[in-house]
Amino acid sequence: MNQATEILSVDLLDQHLSLVEALKSLAASLGLEFVLHYLLDLTWIISQLGEIKGKHILDAGAGTGLMQWHLAQNGAEVISVDRMSRADLPLRFRSRFQVQGLRSEDLLPASRVIGSNVAIHSQGKHISPVKKTLLRLRDVYYLVKRPSAPGRVIIYNQDLTNLEHIADNSMDAVVAVSALEHNTPEGLQAVVKEITRVLKPGGVLRATLGAGKDQDWWHEPSSGWCYTDASLRRLFDLPPDTPSNYARHDELLATLRNCPELRDNLAGFYKQSDQNGMPWGVWDPQYQPVGVCKIKSG
Repeated sequence: MNQATEILSVDLLDQHLSLVEALKSLAASLGLEFVLHYLLDLTWIISQLGEIKGKHILDAGAGTGLMQWHLAQNGAEVISVDRMSRADLPLRFRSRFQVQGLRSEDLLPASRVIGSNVAIHSQGKHISPVKKTLLRLRDVYYLVKRPSAPGRVIIYNQDLTNLEHIADNSMDAVVAVSALEHNTPEGLQAVVKEITRVLKPGGVLRATLGAGKDQDWWHEPSSGWCYTDASLRRLFDLPPDTPSNYARHDELLATLRNCPELRDNLAGFYKQSDQNGMPWGVWDPQYQPVGVCKIKSG
């Protein structure tokens, strides 16, 4: 395993077909959809993590996304960090996975979330009394169902620049799925510094961001920065000779734009508006994901 900046090739989806199918199955069972190129991001990160069982892994900018649930399903203890609060985490996640808050305020008791399905499905729409009853019964079922995943997810609602409740040198790995680019460049440097602090010596950070060919630029619809190879080396404090495949930028973007696997698994909500990263659900990516691998020195 070497440090690198690697624009992600869609060939990974064929090379790791069993992982791709497992991710799609888990997402469907949890009611999650794939945003933009995230299926490719997940595949790249997970395929290179190695053994997951028993590892302590920090999921940076996790939200309620799929990565943390896949890791827990495969036996990891996951610190799920996001500045967005997940205190009212839906019961469908708690029924499958062992979930707790790092602090008491990070996760409400499960009993306080009863009825959340009704609120989620309502969103200003009329729901019949029968459907409301069925949704509440589903919540009750989720509440009494025993988690079956061997790992654990620990919710930590905190900004990534200040992981004050996580000890130095305590994480085997840090993963970030298309999350870090939502910081300013200066903010990203602070995040990388803090993430590196909590990694064990020899621990690895694997993050995906947006790739910019000749200059850094801001992708307004997804509220994220796309970075050049030089910028990623600087922001992640990588050596000047870090391997990179940025020379293949145009070729790899063309194959991404012609990828039926990603096109056909695009989240349905994109079809509802032109104010998003894929207006009206038309598959036409304007940037591509790049993976960064950083190893903490001893």
